[in-house]
Amino acid sequence: MTIRTPTRRVPFPGAPARSAPDALVVAPGDVGVGRVRGAPLRREGPAKLTGRAKYADDLVFPGAWYGATIRSTQAHARLDGLELDPGFDWSKVVIVTAADIPGENIVSLISDDQPVLVPQGGEIRHHAEPVALLAAADRETLRAARRRVTLRTTELPPVFDPLQSEQVFAHFDIRAGDVDAALAGADLVIEGTYRVGHQEQLYIENQAMIAVPREDGGVAVHGSLQCPYYIHKAMRRALRFDDRQAQVVQAETGGGFGGKEEYPSMIALHAALLALKCRRPVRMIYDRHEDIAATTKRHPAIVKYRSGVSRDGRLLGQDIE
Repeated sequence: MTIRTPTRRVPFPGAPARSAPDALVVAPGDVGVGRVRGAPLRREGPAKLTGRAKYADDLVFPGAWYGATIRSTQAHARLDGLELDPGFDWSKVVIVTAADIPGENIVSLISDDQPVLVPQGGEIRHHAEPVALLAAADRETLRAARRRVTLRTTELPPVFDPLQSEQVFAHFDIRAGDVDAALAGADLVIEGTYRVGHQEQLYIENQAMIAVPREDGGVAVHGSLQCPYYIHKAMRRALRFDDRQAQVVQAETGGGFGGKEEYPSMIALHAALLALKCRRPVRMIYDRHEDIAATTKRHPAIVKYRSGVSRDGRLLGQDIE
C-alpha cells in the first residue's frame, strides 16, 4: 500500500513532553549550585556584560571614509555600462569597478562561481549582485552619489524555479543496498514532495567590515566574521597580496549562524578595494535592508521522499531526491 502525503500544512498535534528538569530558581543574593560541572567561564563574558566589548561599528579609525555598493535591481541581465550623472561633483567620491581589481575577479570560496564585481559586458546572475563600489568622506555625500549612478543593462530571461534551472552546483549519489527491492517488499510506502523556503540567519549585528591600508601596500580588515582564513585566501587571490599583506582581524561577532562564514569575504574585498584606491580606511557597514536583500541564505529545497516500512514498524528503505 502507498500513502501520498498532502502538500498542505498539517498542524502539529501537541507540544512534546518536557525532558529537562524543572527550572533552577535562586533567590536574589544567594549563590546557586549549577547542574553543569567543569564548564569554564566564557573569556569574553565580562566585556560583553559590561558593554566594553567593541563590535565592528564601534571601532574608530581616524580619517575613515564610508563605503557603499551599487547593486543590480534585476535578477538576470547583461551589464552594458555604468552611467555617472555629469551634474554631480565626482571629485569628492572614489569609484571602483571590476577594472580596478588587481588580481582575479573571483571571491575565492568552495567554488569559483561569484565575481567580486560584475564586469562591463558581464552577466548579472542574481538580484542585488554587486556591480560597483563608492566611497566618500561623509554619509550625506555617499548617499547623494549612489542616487546619481545608473546601470545600463540588457535584461535576460530569469529563472526562479529550481526545477527549471539547468545550473548544477553539486551532485552526490549515495547508495546502500537495493532500495527498489526494499520498497517493493514493504507493507507500506509513504511518499511525498516537500518544499522548504530559504532561511535568513538574522544575526543581531549586520555584516560589517573596515579596511585599513598598510604601509607595505597591503590591507588590514577588521570585521564581524566567522572564518578569517576564508577572507585571507580571498584577499591573496583577488588583490594579489602575499600572506603578510593580507591581514584579517576578527572583531567581536554579534551572531552569525553560518551567515558570516563565506559572505564576509565579499564585503572584505569591497572595503579593501576602496581603501586601496582612496589610501585611507573605509567602513562598510550594511543596514538591515541591504543585509537581508544581498547576503547569502540557507538554501531553499524541494525534497522528494519515498519511505518503505514493515507492519512491525521497521524502516526497510528510503529513496530521497
